[in-house]
Amino acid sequence: MAVNAEQSYIEIYNEFQKTLCAKSAPLLNQYREEAFRAFKSAGFPSRRLESHKYTDLTDAFAVNYGMNLNRIEYTINSSDLIKCEVQGINSYLFFIVNDTFYCPASSQTEMEELRSKGVLIGSLNEYASSHPELVGQYYNKIVHADEEATVAFNTTFAQDGFFLYVPENVRLEKPIQIISVMHASMPTLANARNLIVLKENSEARVLVCAHTMEDVEFMSNRVTEVYVDRNAVYDHYKLENTHSKSSAVSSLAIRQMQGSNVLVNDLTLHNGLTRNTVTIDLTEEHCETLLCGMAVGDGKQHVDNTTHINHLAPNCKSNEMYKYVMDDESTGAFSGKIYVAPHAQKTEAYQVNRNVCMKSTAKMYTKPQLEIYADDVKCSHGASTGQMDDNALFYLRSRGIPEAEAKMLLMFAFVNDVLENVRISALKDKIKILVEKRFRGELSKCSGCNVCR
Repeated sequence: MAVNAEQSYIEIYNEFQKTLCAKSAPLLNQYREEAFRAFKSAGFPSRRLESHKYTDLTDAFAVNYGMNLNRIEYTINSSDLIKCEVQGINSYLFFIVNDTFYCPASSQTEMEELRSKGVLIGSLNEYASSHPELVGQYYNKIVHADEEATVAFNTTFAQDGFFLYVPENVRLEKPIQIISVMHASMPTLANARNLIVLKENSEARVLVCAHTMEDVEFMSNRVTEVYVDRNAVYDHYKLENTHSKSSAVSSLAIRQMQGSNVLVNDLTLHNGLTRNTVTIDLTEEHCETLLCGMAVGDGKQHVDNTTHINHLAPNCKSNEMYKYVMDDESTGAFSGKIYVAPHAQKTEAYQVNRNVCMKSTAKMYTKPQLEIYADDVKCSHGASTGQMDDNALFYLRSRGIPEAEAKMLLMFAFVNDVLENVRISALKDKIKILVEKRFRGELSKCSGCNVCR
């Protein structure tokens, strides 16, 4: 690819625009031109932007990736895909292979079970074609291409992804598990677009497990919009466990209506380069939000979590907590902003970021922010970065615990309060096992799972 990555993708769009549109629903095509203009104007984010001061994405996008614009079907061995370590949690199980929704034969019964309750679940492209009035109410309404270049890029090229619609008063007892797999024999870029809608008094929990199959360079640029209606309850878990050649850009945007309750828990266990952006708008009264995250890095891995919680109505509560454990020459970045609008009185908003650098070569950058325009509020924020507590380590070693085991116990204890905010008990147990393996060096890249070899 040419040195100027933006120009290369501009040329690709101009050449393959008709192919893109022919293989996509008219509703998805409706927003391409506007998004393309925004992308041409902005280009890929670099360190020149304050919002990407510690995460330059230009090099990540400059790799000579292939893009499946012709929607060629991949040969998929579903038995390999299903071998993921986060199994046995009694979930509805589906897949996104690169950017294409895939329902294996073993999950057809589960899909019919959901549809019997009025739940719509499946390919975003297919539902955008068959239910354009419904999907059109929400698609591209929460994120805005002119505000984030990677969202503009996604909207320009997105052709499929995952769609979930939960009607009023329907509460799903089992979580929905989406295993998002990057799968190709050559460097590949995928722009998956996901849309989740929970109507009034509904409840759903979604777990997204991000994996890679082949040992090649991958770039995933995923955008997920979530609409949570009045008194609805929604949990969103994302577990990233890929390999060091993988770059992942994720944009999650959530809009909460009156009395809704949202939990987001974003866990990065292994990666190459990761940039997660989470934006949550509390638009009506009595919303509650719990936003959590955890990152473990070693080698030369890079993890950036950027969050925005916007209190736009009175009497809402939010609590945010992110923790990082960085080792070797890994780099972590956290930027969290809480915004309280002038009329958002009686707001309660709390934010904390805690980080441990295991070696002096590891780096952590943190930027907690409060922007408050109301006077009757309770808000706080704080951040700290340090090394492992030598006194605690000495105490454990004095009790006969080997040094490596003692360090693992301290690291696990440090992140445990993030893990405790997993509201699915079976999933919590699974994740705790994975985190312990990661700290022991037994989970370098999906080891024990045939999805990542």
